[in-house]
Amino acid sequence: MLNLQCEHNRRVFVQAFAQMTLGVRLLGLRGEAYGASPAVKSTGKPAARTRAKNVIFLYMRGGMSHIDTFDPKPGREEMAGVQSIATSAPGIEVSEWFPRTARQMHQVALVRSMTSTQGVHERGNYLAHTSYFQTPTITHPALGAWTLKRLGSGNPLLPGNILINGSPQHPGAGYMESHLAPLPIVDPAAGLQNSAAPAGVREFDFARRTKFAELLNRPFLERTPHRAAAAYDKIHTKAVELMRSKDLKAFDIAQENAATRAAYGDSTFGQGCLLARRLIEHGVRYVEVEDDQNWDTHNDQLVQMKQMTPAADQSFAALLSDLHERGLLESTLVVMATEFGRTPKMNEVTSGRGHHPAAFTWWLAGGGIKGGFVYGKSDAAGDRVAESPVEMPDLNATIAMALGIDLEQTETSPSGRPFTVADKGRPVMPLFA
Repeated sequence: MLNLQCEHNRRVFVQAFAQMTLGVRLLGLRGEAYGASPAVKSTGKPAARTRAKNVIFLYMRGGMSHIDTFDPKPGREEMAGVQSIATSAPGIEVSEWFPRTARQMHQVALVRSMTSTQGVHERGNYLAHTSYFQTPTITHPALGAWTLKRLGSGNPLLPGNILINGSPQHPGAGYMESHLAPLPIVDPAAGLQNSAAPAGVREFDFARRTKFAELLNRPFLERTPHRAAAAYDKIHTKAVELMRSKDLKAFDIAQENAATRAAYGDSTFGQGCLLARRLIEHGVRYVEVEDDQNWDTHNDQLVQMKQMTPAADQSFAALLSDLHERGLLESTLVVMATEFGRTPKMNEVTSGRGHHPAAFTWWLAGGGIKGGFVYGKSDAAGDRVAESPVEMPDLNATIAMALGIDLEQTETSPSGRPFTVADKGRPVMPLFA
């Protein structure tokens, strides 16, 4: 007989339980670190004019070059012949590879003074998502888990935290309860898989089996105080509710008209952005879309950028335009992030750019953020921050403040250690409109 008191078997049980009910593997259920940063002093209280209700977090996996995208250096040899172009925001230029996004730049605030000490992908990814340095003693929650914990879901029938095209490196819910982890969507065109009752199962039979499962699970839950078990019980309940909800249609991008689908394009990232818009339109609080292209351009920089930028440019522009036209941009904070930039100097042997955490660019749009605005700057070559350095915890604190999350409120890990949503990060107040 299976000994469910054993820690290993308990984990196996709850994981299998979630797979049985949702048909997916949830991120989370891990262990337990610290970190830091500075920007503009804050009281930690939400801004008085909070407008953001939802977040779409666009993560450019691999480290996107700032020089070749949103911090060009016109006429410099570092550009390797790539030109900069004017945008809809007077005085702001971007790389010629982003002509569509250039026409949306009046909606965007560029942060050209991002800086970090983490030049390894996994560690940079972790810091970007959690605001904490990665250590072997704890796994911190990603910002989406914090958002769901503090604000709840805008739609009680849908998951409040969703990850599209996500990588296994995503920290998920960290030490928080597993039901706060993002629901992973592998293929945005396929939507939420395994969400319908099996064919041929009558409602009466389904209800009877569900009740029987609850009776079997109750003794285990009563004698197992571990909060992971209670979290998975919540997952089961929510899964049953979702299976019966008309809001399942939110996951089906095929319901969009041909013109809208064409605007986003047929790339996985573009379809993910379209799905993100549908989800926040149905009240999902936090949606992250990872670009499945690899921006880790160590080799053949120009060739790779020519291949990758058209899909990213189309997706960025379509999302910003679509949100604006639907009246959603004011209440939706869109963030484009990456783990670090790339070296301004091209490698003569590989014709690529290496990892460069010293200076890079993130951008924000909507949700009470200024449009057509640049905060901070890198030096003439794009090698170092020249003005107003911003670290990842600072940007995450800015996102949290835009949502109305108290930056000083602590969350206690199972080991009894207190943590805050953005560690020591301070919101960049000049970004707010």
